[in-house]
Amino acid sequence: MAKLDPMSENYVIAPDPGNSRLTRVVRGTDHLGQATEISVVEERPLTIYLNRQEIVTAMTIGDYPEYLALGFLKNQGMLSETDVVTRVDYDEEVETVVVRTEVETSHEEKLQKKTRTSGCAVGTVFGDMMAGLEGVTLPPVEVKTSWLYALSATINRTPSLYLEAGAIHGTVLCHQDRPLVYMEDVGRHNAVDKIAGWMLSEGVEAADKILYTTGRLTSEMVIKTAIMGIPVLVSRSGFTAWGVEIAQEIGLTLIGRMRGQRFVCLAGEERLLRDMDPGAVPMEEKKHRRKSAE
Repeated sequence: MAKLDPMSENYVIAPDPGNSRLTRVVRGTDHLGQATEISVVEERPLTIYLNRQEIVTAMTIGDYPEYLALGFLKNQGMLSETDVVTRVDYDEEVETVVVRTEVETSHEEKLQKKTRTSGCAVGTVFGDMMAGLEGVTLPPVEVKTSWLYALSATINRTPSLYLEAGAIHGTVLCHQDRPLVYMEDVGRHNAVDKIAGWMLSEGVEAADKILYTTGRLTSEMVIKTAIMGIPVLVSRSGFTAWGVEIAQEIGLTLIGRMRGQRFVCLAGEERLLRDMDPGAVPMEEKKHRRKSAE
């Protein structure tokens, strides 16, 4: 494994752009017809089972498959608070993860309701996923804007697969001004599910966390964040109308277009403590990527 960049050393889990299994070098020609080589992200199928029931096959970069499986099942409502996970078995040869619980449950009806969402790389939401929001109460925590500016600056400069090869989304679990776990994948939903799986596996509290994503703030992103119990969702990217509507209804703080000195909050404004003058924040460079990714 490649040595972590100093900026990544404070993470619990950081991206590993030096992992040769996650990218490959492809030869081609550029706009001038000259030979060139670039790194491109790998995609691999991963089939997830819950006990004996096959649930879904997702396209993923292939890291942290156990966390991805756990988080997917948790966020789809297939693992409840009372379900006890006894084992998570990953077979790299057949690219399969089996999550085993003490008591087997049946999800045939739920599987029949599945629909494809607007997300990329097999973003799948089940028809009754909204039911998972019933009874969800997000805590009235305080969020300092100085934390948001610090997180944005750190995350955008952290060595990552995005900076190495592009064509990938990142999601970061944060506490105050410190990014903790940075997951990447070809689909932003996969990256969120990996974080959910890590939190479930490690028993991590959600009420005081912030979720930062590079992807769009869609309805599914808002729903998954709320189901995880995280009260604040932040993105460099923009919003969808339904995502904003759901965030407003459930009381989730939704912040988008977070770049340099600027951001837009469309829900949960009451949590924000504006403790920093935006004028004191350095302007963001247009690119935080290496030449090989441009």
